[in-house]
Amino acid sequence: MSVPPVLSHAASLVSRFDRDRFATALFAPLDQREALMLLYAFNVEIALVLESVREPMAGMIRLQWWHDTLVAGLDGGSCDNHPVAQPLCAMIRERGLPLEAFDHLISARRDDLEGIAPADMAAAERQAESSSAALTLLALAVLGTETEETRRAGRHVGIAWGLVGNLRALGHHLSMGKLTLPEDLLRDAGGSGEAVREGRASTGVLTSVAQVLGQRARYHLTEARRIRVGRGGLAALLPAVLADGYLQVLEKMGWNPFDSRVAQYRPRPIRLTLAHLTGRF
Repeated sequence: MSVPPVLSHAASLVSRFDRDRFATALFAPLDQREALMLLYAFNVEIALVLESVREPMAGMIRLQWWHDTLVAGLDGGSCDNHPVAQPLCAMIRERGLPLEAFDHLISARRDDLEGIAPADMAAAERQAESSSAALTLLALAVLGTETEETRRAGRHVGIAWGLVGNLRALGHHLSMGKLTLPEDLLRDAGGSGEAVREGRASTGVLTSVAQVLGQRARYHLTEARRIRVGRGGLAALLPAVLADGYLQVLEKMGWNPFDSRVAQYRPRPIRLTLAHLTGRF
């Protein structure tokens, strides 16, 4: 693994806003690394829309710009002089990447702007599949390793990473009016989405729901590891290794997503290195 002395705009963006995926992308083949950084930079750009607007409509307009720009680029038109959009359009054309996959990611961010909490676990998994898992599948396509087996593994890894990410970012999401905890699990634990949003939910309610989500994430990781995949797409699946570390610290903290030690935890790079050397995620 080596880090270029000067990072590209895309890599710098990912390094700043998505350190986990930045770290995993460094294990991609050298000739594929920048393409992976570009994909992750696009994800950062559309994810930041939620944080950069005060009104949902303004965010919708920005997301529509991304959609229109990618469509224009695919048709050979202008992608504007945007430091991410311009090279991204070129990569989509050159590699024949499906525009529908990018649309799925944009649509997931539109849903985020609406701030509707998932009704149940199935809805939470669908949200993770339309965002995190969709990005994982695109990463496999960028690496040229998208097969039926890798797609199944990528779907499970992506859903697990999405569920874990929602737990890690619960406080941040709530500050933006976004609730990712399933309503039915909150009710079963004796709470409600309204109580969580207003800061009235007890620690017992939150830890109970977090534990269920964490166990579901571990199920998806286990299912992903039942599938035999080659080394070519390993960099796209390495978030599974990081998910293990985050779940371990959450469990150690009694599944309290608001424990400050959860936010402070940083996975050890040696885990990624060992996974890379063994070819196992």
